[in-house]
Amino acid sequence: MPQAAPLHLLAQDPDDLAVISAALQDAVAKVGDIAFEARARRLTIAFNRYRWEAGERQRVRSALQVGGILDLKARRIRRERKDAVVELLTIAFDAGEPPGGVLTLSFAGGGDLRAEIECIDAILADVSQPWPTPRAPAHDS
Repeated sequence: MPQAAPLHLLAQDPDDLAVISAALQDAVAKVGDIAFEARARRLTIAFNRYRWEAGERQRVRSALQVGGILDLKARRIRRERKDAVVELLTIAFDAGEPPGGVLTLSFAGGGDLRAEIECIDAILADVSQPWPTPRAPAHDS
């Protein structure tokens, strides 16, 4: 089977964002890999992403960057626990005054990041070579 190409995705509308959300389902990150730059209005998270598209059990280091953030709130994510691991379940967008709204990154265990954004401006890029992983994520029906 040919090797799946690294992902480089741009989201500028809710449909694009749904593609990034699907690609990041079950991605894991350390809390210390979440960086918010208030002055630049930018959120960057480095994930170990499960490569659903590869057809093999692989993970790859990926970076998600969201721009145009007006306000960011964390719930049930303890920022002082830098080595704590969070698992991303989904990214949702609730439209507000166009083109803005609220972007919510929901994590297993009930934690989330809620970003008020002026518009959808997100980039996901794989930044390493993939590596094999012994387990595939599993979900209850």
